[in-house]
Amino acid sequence: MAKRKLSTFERLRNGEKLARRERRQLQRQIEKGDPSLQVVHPDAAGIDVGNESHFVSVPAGRDARPIREFGSWTGDCHRMAEWLKGCGIRTVALQSTGVYWIGLVEILEGEGLEVYLVNAQGTKNLPGRKSDVQESEWLMKLHTYGLLRNSFRPPEEIRELRTLWRQRNRLVEDAGQMVQRMQKALTTMNVQLANVISDISGVTGMQIIRAILKGERDPRVLAKLRDQRIQASEEEIASGLEGNWKPAVVFELRQVVEAYDFYQKQIAACDLEVRVRMEALPSQGAGEEKAAEEAERVTKKGFQKARKNQPQFDLREELRRIYGVDLTRIDGIDVLTAQVILTELGPDLRAFPDEDQFSSWLELAPRNGITGGKVIWQKARRSKNRVANALRMAAQALSHSDSYLGAQYRQFRARQDGKQAVKTMAHKLACLVYRILTRGEEYVDRGAAYCEKKRADRELAALQRKAAARGLQLVPVQ
Repeated sequence: MAKRKLSTFERLRNGEKLARRERRQLQRQIEKGDPSLQVVHPDAAGIDVGNESHFVSVPAGRDARPIREFGSWTGDCHRMAEWLKGCGIRTVALQSTGVYWIGLVEILEGEGLEVYLVNAQGTKNLPGRKSDVQESEWLMKLHTYGLLRNSFRPPEEIRELRTLWRQRNRLVEDAGQMVQRMQKALTTMNVQLANVISDISGVTGMQIIRAILKGERDPRVLAKLRDQRIQASEEEIASGLEGNWKPAVVFELRQVVEAYDFYQKQIAACDLEVRVRMEALPSQGAGEEKAAEEAERVTKKGFQKARKNQPQFDLREELRRIYGVDLTRIDGIDVLTAQVILTELGPDLRAFPDEDQFSSWLELAPRNGITGGKVIWQKARRSKNRVANALRMAAQALSHSDSYLGAQYRQFRARQDGKQAVKTMAHKLACLVYRILTRGEEYVDRGAAYCEKKRADRELAALQRKAAARGLQLVPVQ
């Protein structure tokens, strides 16, 4: 039976890209009084979001003035919601413009209206008017005919946790800048401490720097503050602590250290708030017996060394409780990567129908140009998705991993360039995360040897097919 050809409306609903002539034809249809398209949302409105004011458009006949301007103040937003409900509006569409939409969306949802938060990139496929008044009317028309897709938004408790975690990441970045400025001040005084120890913000480095700020200048005395885990000897450290102690640079170093300590206190306070929010999230049903077995397995294996900037509470156990599974069993994914997935998406990924749409939302799948059933071009899409970036970093960590995923990543590197191999592996990790969180099954690593055996079997099968096509047969060497 021949496959039915999809209409333009159905193709738009499926997210397919229209040709330029089709887009112009559809634009002319929508701009007509009778566009001959199916009305999906009859009680729809469009809002053009701005910094100082918002322009709102409702269907003609609902009000004597179907397009109005409201201020961005809270009182005006509440009056906007009352006016929309008085016009019989049930759903509104607006673009995610900066952060101006956040307060407005919370007010509209609080008043019982359904809000479609639309990516501005999606409306560019159907070019329309660009002024504030006409933009709101254009959004209202597109939403009326169901041509706009709602953006994914996690639940409220996850959004609050996301705000705290993003704030923590900014504090960690600021603290890292202070470490760089400490190293710059030391180098200015020709104190080569960074060339002797790998991390001046560690125990040894900070003890030496604080002793310098207290007035100690003897390299031998400073070198005795060396921690026993440092590989460099006291003589090597002492040789790197001979410098010219300029008072102005020492003053600069003092202020930088005070700023670093301040950021550390802010990070600790943020960790406490994150812990409180995570403990309030419900568990996904992993029992105490399973948790004890998992803890014993991790202890025996020495599983995944903790990062320096990891929170000062058992984040891994909290994540296992919330997810119901342990994402860190996937090689390359540590607790911070799993935390990014939780704070950006939440523990439930069923909002995405399948793993293909999930990886496409992460912009880890290429955009294909298909003509006549054939892919004629592929275009990589730029993205600032935090989950995708975390998965890319997890993929790069697999380069020396003696695991199934590590062997698979090295195979990708042999066939593709560096960036493409990282993206391909990140796509693989995204699919694994989706399967684990939706099915509730733990990941089991089969090892690098199993992956290499599968590759060898595929190569042998390909050689056998080529030999059979030429009437030959492969014979193993005795």
